[in-house]
Amino acid sequence: MDARSMTLGGRGKARRAANSSAMDAAARWGFGARGVIYLLIGVLALQIAFGGGGGEQADRGGALAEIAKKPLGSILLWVLGIGLVGMALWRLSEALFGAAGPDGSKPGKRLLSAVRFVFYGFVAYSVLAFAAGDKSSGQGSSDQQSQDITARAMDWPGGRWIVGIAGVVIVVAGIWVALSAVRRKFHKHLKLGEMSHGARRFVDVTGIAGGLGRGFLFAAIGVFVVVAAVEYEPDKAKGFDDTLRSFTGTPAGPWLLAVVAAGLALFGLFSFGMARWRRV
Repeated sequence: MDARSMTLGGRGKARRAANSSAMDAAARWGFGARGVIYLLIGVLALQIAFGGGGGEQADRGGALAEIAKKPLGSILLWVLGIGLVGMALWRLSEALFGAAGPDGSKPGKRLLSAVRFVFYGFVAYSVLAFAAGDKSSGQGSSDQQSQDITARAMDWPGGRWIVGIAGVVIVVAGIWVALSAVRRKFHKHLKLGEMSHGARRFVDVTGIAGGLGRGFLFAAIGVFVVVAAVEYEPDKAKGFDDTLRSFTGTPAGPWLLAVVAAGLALFGLFSFGMARWRRV
């Protein structure tokens, strides 16, 4: 067998692995893990909106800390971390071989999958490190992390421009997430023929409301990053927690925070629906 045949054979095996039932299970496990984290972030944010919260951070770190306090919490953390590894591997397979659907092999789709692979790989690492006992990993405030990253980026040549452009990109991404949800773009990824009327309604309600809440939050985070760049103050950048808390300072008061928090919790439920009916 020549080298070319061996290479083609290796690629064929890799492609079959990407389309295997194991990868299908990994992706669904990942959606479930994402759902748990967003649901908890939404619940923590709702507690803050109504005067509770007990000092917990309404971000991934706060969600992990909340899980760790529960019976069998350490086991659940490992389950979530492994699920997120599965999500990362699935996104990697999409980047390498294309996603499900007629346009899944387009360069733009594959690049987006590559970005998601890096993101979920980082999140999985932080969750697994937290589960292994490194309480500084994953639990650190997203606000402090955002400020630290912004400060380091501003030290680069043209750093303020880089940070400002990054903020604009985050704003645009948030708007895109919200508009995609309203237009129910997620339908093209679902096994609609296998879903009952009630299942479709559940996914539509949670997908639209969840996407709006998530998109609005991302857009707001991007605005704070732009402000940090314009005013040359890294401390103006905010993560999930500080951005959510900032909503209470608007004329709508805590009700805006409650609405966005409910959206994040619903996005968690939507992720459970994707774990069940998503075409992988």
